[in-house]
Amino acid sequence: MGAERGGLLLKRVLAGVPAGENPLTHVAELPERAPTFAPWPQWTPARLIEAFARCGVDSPWAHQAEAAGHAHAGRNVVIATGTASGKSLAYQLPVISALTEDPRATALYLSPTKALGADQLRSLRDLDLPDLRACAYDGDTPMAERDWARAHGRWIFTNPDMLHRGVLPAHGRWSTFFRQLRYVVVDECHTYRGVFGSHVALLLRRLRRVANKYGADPVFVLASATVADPATSATRLSGVDCVAVTEDRSPRGARTIALWEPPLLDDLSGENGAPVRRSAGAETARILADLVIEGARTLAFVRSRRGAELTALSARRILSEVDDELADRVAAYRSGFLPEDRRALEKALACGQLLGVASTNALELGVDIAGLDAVVVAGYPGTIASFWQQAGRAGRAGDGSLVVFVARDDPLDTYLVHNPAAVLDKPIEATVTDPGNPYVLAPQLVCAAAELPLTPNCLEPFGPDARSILDGLVEDGALRKRPTGWYWTSRDRPHGDVDIRGSGGEQIAVVEADSGRMLGTVGPGSACTTVHPGAVYLHQGASYVVDDLDLEAGLAMVHAENPDWSTQPRELVDISVLNTLTRQIHHVAGGEITVCLGEVAVTSQVVAYLRRLPSGEVLDQVPLDLPEHTLTTRSVWYTLTDDLLIGSARLAPADIPGALHAAEHAAIGLLPLFATCDRWDIGGVSTAQHPDTGRATVFVHDGHPGGAGFADRGHAALIPWLTATRKAISACECPTGCPSCVQSPKCGNGNEPLDKAGAVAVLSTVLNGLRQPPA
Repeated sequence: MGAERGGLLLKRVLAGVPAGENPLTHVAELPERAPTFAPWPQWTPARLIEAFARCGVDSPWAHQAEAAGHAHAGRNVVIATGTASGKSLAYQLPVISALTEDPRATALYLSPTKALGADQLRSLRDLDLPDLRACAYDGDTPMAERDWARAHGRWIFTNPDMLHRGVLPAHGRWSTFFRQLRYVVVDECHTYRGVFGSHVALLLRRLRRVANKYGADPVFVLASATVADPATSATRLSGVDCVAVTEDRSPRGARTIALWEPPLLDDLSGENGAPVRRSAGAETARILADLVIEGARTLAFVRSRRGAELTALSARRILSEVDDELADRVAAYRSGFLPEDRRALEKALACGQLLGVASTNALELGVDIAGLDAVVVAGYPGTIASFWQQAGRAGRAGDGSLVVFVARDDPLDTYLVHNPAAVLDKPIEATVTDPGNPYVLAPQLVCAAAELPLTPNCLEPFGPDARSILDGLVEDGALRKRPTGWYWTSRDRPHGDVDIRGSGGEQIAVVEADSGRMLGTVGPGSACTTVHPGAVYLHQGASYVVDDLDLEAGLAMVHAENPDWSTQPRELVDISVLNTLTRQIHHVAGGEITVCLGEVAVTSQVVAYLRRLPSGEVLDQVPLDLPEHTLTTRSVWYTLTDDLLIGSARLAPADIPGALHAAEHAAIGLLPLFATCDRWDIGGVSTAQHPDTGRATVFVHDGHPGGAGFADRGHAALIPWLTATRKAISACECPTGCPSCVQSPKCGNGNEPLDKAGAVAVLSTVLNGLRQPPA
């Protein structure tokens, strides 16, 4: 029944759909794939072959042997194959062989999440090879175990955060480890993108520099999901030339992939009377419950922490009407949980105690869950690579499986479920990193100088702008220039002030006021919008209301309460042009269109929040007194002259702001199709006359200091990006604009004003102009 399993599960889910509804927009059947095996490399120690055999591995797949061979020969390698393709064995084979042959050799493993690192360490220990002395060194490791790892560990499992703050600043205490460092494994390297990826790229250059100081030149082995041009991406990330292994020779069970669009709700309208679809979360909860009733082990990926909590809560409520015991077998899993809560959930997942889990992307890379029957992807995860990574969690061990992609009420999701080729046939994206971003490079150079004085000879790996940035750091007093190089002169280390995840500083702790219990954390960049005073905060199915937010102390105090409403922040945003890097002018009949890429300053302030009933009705608007936040970043923007807007686009002056605003919203929603980003990584501003351009202008900017490469990607793909944007708006069946086309969940102006037809006219005018050669 293996190949038929996915189709049978889909029929079970569809059986619960009300009569007259047909949420399916497309169903694809992916055939199973047979494996291709290879012999163990001749250099593999006999005891290692025996250990793998005890774990059920009699011989490697061809791509595992190929990648291991490159690493053993001293070549830096990236293995970029699908989920469940055995990338772990590809790096375990050369690393364990080296550690077995040389009792002094050491290795370092880096993962983007603690959960993934802990899971990989567990699988290594299952081989029962005690001489490896493999151990964790992360934020959850007790101090006594950290001391043992530093003194005796041979294979250290850690993450970029701990390498940055705990290992490199104290490299003198790790000298024995660094002196014999043979391999550095960088797992799930496709996740290192944007600002975080740029920080990690420079962190790896710092790591090589420290290793070289102790006489080591480790081989880098990178593991990635399937991405475009993995050799180039891995080389940019690691700073060393990498060869790529991309042909996946592992077995794969047949998969049924269903694209699912929730129906419109006849009895409910949203903002400004727009039609509303049943939420992706509610639809996912029902699908999850149906699959659990069927006994199918299911993982639902939900876009937000709050969404994961609500989805699990709704699924449990549905199941409790069938069987209370089934309700207890569903849970939420997300980042921000305390370590002990996370470990308990991981254990319940591993042993099969939990049948259904609603998770953020924390489990996209986290625990290696075997034997899943189905995956539900609630909302496009931001990249095609992430979609296939999440979908790949289903159908392990060669069994048939079901993958359901449930569209959110969102322009990109709507576009994808009606254009299946954009999901199923589109090439995987290349990761976007920019190690030369001065907002990233400057603090990384300060950290490097604090570890070892910088000299002219060691600057090349840090890029061509390193010298000028060092001169600026000297002028600012951050570093001191001496004849031999650049020095950090303070007793305090700078590493604690550098946030490599790009969240803007220390996490905000969410604490229950009555008990003093810490519930979790939120990033400082999102604190004003998620834990402002009066906000409703969800944690493991329980509801809390925020009493106070102290940004300086990093504390949000909450109390338990279950109100009938939800909260939505209102935000004022302004933008100013600091530096125009490129400008293209297109002269067209009746006016002029310009397209620019440059540096901007975005000023935002959360000024109020709305309280909404589940029906969407707004109870009231509550003012807030929170500080302004200014972000210096990169943006792409286009301008139109008034003659074009009134003449070619045929817009009345009063309709221009709504048309530009709608075009901006839809463009933000569709940019993730052309840049490796999420819509929450970017922002936008539109205005009928901007003071810096003197014209009607639409900006789309990166949401990270200095930029993360997303606006640059949008600028490079401007015509296909705006073409897809216009198509998504035109194809939407709503009359005047809705969340599936031009309304945005993150709009600080409450989605006012918006003009759907005007947006199509603006985009048509711009695209017609862009087809003219630039002046």
